[in-house]
Order: sequence, then structure tokens, then C-alpha cells
Amino acid sequence: MAQDDLVIDPWGSAQSTDYDRIIEQFGLTSMDGVSLSNPSKLHRRGIVFAHRDVDQVVEAQRTGSPFGVLTGLMPSGQMHLGHSMVVEQAKWFQHHGGDVTIAVADLESQATRGVSLSKGREVALQEYISHYAALGLDPEKTSVYFQSTRPIVQRLGFQLGKRTNLSELEAIYGFGGETNLAHVQAPLVQVGDILHPQLDDYGGLRPIVVPVGVDQDPHLRLTRGLASKTNWFNLRESSSNGLLISLSVHDENAEVFGQLPNGRVDKSRVAAVFDLVVDAVASLGFSDILSSPKQGHVHVPSATGRDKHALRLAMLRLERTLGGPGLLAPASTYHHFAVGMTGDKMSSSKPKTTLFLRDDVGTVEKKIKRAFSGGQPTVEEHRRLGGNPDIDVAYQYMMYFFEEDDAYLGELNAAFRSGSLLAGEMKQLCIERATSWMSELHEMRDQTAHFVDRFLAEDSR
Repeated sequence: MAQDDLVIDPWGSAQSTDYDRIIEQFGLTSMDGVSLSNPSKLHRRGIVFAHRDVDQVVEAQRTGSPFGVLTGLMPSGQMHLGHSMVVEQAKWFQHHGGDVTIAVADLESQATRGVSLSKGREVALQEYISHYAALGLDPEKTSVYFQSTRPIVQRLGFQLGKRTNLSELEAIYGFGGETNLAHVQAPLVQVGDILHPQLDDYGGLRPIVVPVGVDQDPHLRLTRGLASKTNWFNLRESSSNGLLISLSVHDENAEVFGQLPNGRVDKSRVAAVFDLVVDAVASLGFSDILSSPKQGHVHVPSATGRDKHALRLAMLRLERTLGGPGLLAPASTYHHFAVGMTGDKMSSSKPKTTLFLRDDVGTVEKKIKRAFSGGQPTVEEHRRLGGNPDIDVAYQYMMYFFEEDDAYLGELNAAFRSGSLLAGEMKQLCIERATSWMSELHEMRDQTAHFVDRFLAEDSR
């Protein structure tokens, strides 16, 4: 690995915040070119900064087609303010037509953190799901399940595990000879978590988006790679115009695709498969379909980039009718890390520098007063030189969590930079917003406590 390469660790607390480099090194796509209907403040302010294939979800929103959201929780500690960003995004997708599935990683928590399944259930319900309800997720469009009660996630991870190896896991996660095997198994269970909502028993084939902090991208890279390796049909751009569909032959589909055990090819079976591809494409309204079994592809000259999603889904549906898994690689979005009071990544392992959702108003006030400031050492210098809101924790909390008005936030930013708004004044404004936000959350938590069981899937009650 190059010396200056960034390392993204799903289990670590120290992470890079050089988001431009992260986009470049890990092949993410900036959100700058994505047009969203009624974006949330996290989208408007660039806090959700990158994605993989979110276009397919945006297209589903535009056409009113089904799509889902998958997120998860580790039931091993208190829920802090940073966790609420994922809930806000899930709620935004839900408001725009998506169904939400939430995985409780109780098996991973037991294996890697020593939390019993019974304790994990208690923490998930009382600490996390109670806050999800208070933060406004709709229980009628949300399904919470536990890994330990849904065997399909383990089975799916096991089945797909044969398509990867230790070398790939080492490259993605940085595993070494000292790595606990529970940490090796956990990503494969998460693959099952991410992919299983598109199975017929859990909502059917549709785009699934996973909103995460960038530290969780290794799980998405692994899952996307494994899903793609199972696909029976490839879709790519033609060198001239339009899109090409070709067969991806491997052990599981060789017989279906006419590859005989003696190495010969059953041309009639190949032709029949190509006829099915043509029929599937024609069902989408295309008429200029050029089928070339000898060249190994079907050419759709009039297809554009916007048609990719519909064509990919059509091929996956065809794959399922032929006996394949028909798995769509998940989409994902990435948000900045929430910062703790010191300006580093917010972490439950640092309680004195982290705002927890159960903190009382007095505790919230004390923590914000001690927060790292982007102001100058003295009032005189601050008036003369101005402050830096980009590193001021109180301002960051206003921007990420507590202030909905973009125009007012812009005024605070300008006033702090000019020196007319002092660091202490910024903290006081943040305290007022934070205590009001927290008080409302605690009130809503009491009012929605009876909703918690309604979030649970049938297999997790």
C-alpha cells in the first residue's frame, strides 16, 4: 500500500476527514451532480457528500417505483447525536417513497464485543428503536429485525462467501494474521443484511440504498462486488451508441446457457436465451433491438444512460426466472463524520466529549461550553481576525443538527468569520438550540414509547 494511502476502518474511531481524497481513492461519486427533490439539510449543506449508484434510487423516486433503505445498528452502547444523521436520511428516503429495513447486529455484537443476545435485544429496543420512533420514523413503513432471528442473512453471506477470499478481505479491510475470525465472518453476515431485502420474501427486487458514514464503505465495496459476481447478464455502454447486454457464464448457469459438460455449445439453447433477453428488452418499449448470439451480445442502440436502471432490473428479473439469484448491487450515500467536543470523530467510547441522546439539558450545556472553539485566543484578536466556523464545534452542531434555516446559518457563518460574533456567543446560541432539540426529543420519546414493538418484523417479536 502506498505510504500516503488513506485507510478506512469500519471498527476504528480515528478516521480521515479528507473527503476529497476519500472520493478519489475509493472511487466514490460526488453528490454535486445529483438533483434531489426537496433535499434535507444534510443534502443541502453538503454533509451527505458522495454516493455509489444513488441515481437508480433517484430514478425510482422520479417514476414512483419501489425502492428500499437498509441501515443497521450495533446494540452495544448508547445512541449518540451522530447516529441521528442516519435516521434523518432514512426518514427522508421514507418520506419520498422508500421502505426502511433496520438490521440489529446482535450476532456481530456478541462475537466482537461480548454482548449477550438478550442484552443486545434490550439495548436495541430501549436505546435505539425508542429513539428511532422519537426521531420520526414511520413504524408502518419500517421493519426492524435481529440477525440472530433471521437465518437467511447468515445463509446468504455463506453462499456468497465462496466468491471472495482472504486476500480480498485483507485488501478491503486491512486484515492480517492477528485478525480475530469473528471480524472476518462479520462482513459476510453484513453482506446478507444488505442484500436480503431484495429477495422475494422481504420486498422483492428493487433498488436498496444504504446511507452510511464513509468508514462503513468497506462493507459496501465487498457487498457490491459479490452481488455483481453473481449476475448472469452484463450491461455496458456500446463503443458506438446505446447499450450492450451480454451473458456472464459461470458454474451456476453454464448448463442454462448451453455450455455442455463435454465443452461443446448447444447453439439452440443459446439462441433461446437470447430470445428471452430480446423479449425482456422489448417489454420496456424498445424496438431497435439487435440480437447477435455469435458476437455474444444484444445491442439496444437507442438506450441511454437513464435506461440503464430499467434494463438492469429487467435482466435481473429474467435471471430469477432462469434460476439465478438476480441480485442488484446496493446503492449507498456517504456523510461526513459528526465531531465530538474536541473536534475529532464523535465516539461512544469517549463519553465526556460526546452528546448522547439521553443526556439531560444540564449535561448538554456543560459539554458544549467545553467544546473546541474556532475563535481567536482573545476578544481583541477575534474582533480583528475573525473566527473559523469550519472547525468551531458549536457552529458545526448548529449546521449538522440544530438549525434548520439555511439563511440564518449563513448569517452566523459570516458574523463569526468577520469577528462580530464571538466564540462564547456562538456556544450560547448552540446551547439554546441544542437544549430545545433535546427537550423535544425526550418528550417525543415518552410519547412514542408504545410504538417500539410496532417497528419489529414478525420474525423478531
